Amino acid sequence: MTTTAATTPTERSIRLPALRMPFGLWGVMAGLAVANGIFRELVLIPRIGEYPGHLLSTGLLVGAILAVSALYFTRSRTDYTPAELAVVGVGWTLMTVGFEFLVGYAEGTPVSVTLDQYDLLAGQVWIAVPLTLLVAPYLFGRLLRD
Repeated sequence: MTTTAATTPTERSIRLPALRMPFGLWGVMAGLAVANGIFRELVLIPRIGEYPGHLLSTGLLVGAILAVSALYFTRSRTDYTPAELAVVGVGWTLMTVGFEFLVGYAEGTPVSVTLDQYDLLAGQVWIAVPLTLLVAPYLFGRLLRD
């Protein structure tokens, strides 16, 4: 991508139109997460049990997030600034955690139960998903690009 000094974004600049695609991509990842949850409940847990199913499902979702992020950010024609990549990572994370709590609320799940999914000391690994969403844009949009 060729740009002149006058049109080159600074390291801290945030171009809102440039964020449309990455935020739209979150919808794709949310769809993959729902499909992953259905697969976990209908296939994995009945075959390998609750905890192994949870572990495998989380690993599959992390892999899917990394694959989608890598495909988009390493092939995008947009040269994202570090600030834009940070906004995308934080946005993806907040939307995911917010969606999780909203669905829990709609299902009548107590907040304490949803929070328990983040308890590493209890063997929960779900925290890997929001952490992956947080770092994937910067990882593939800056560190591993080209």
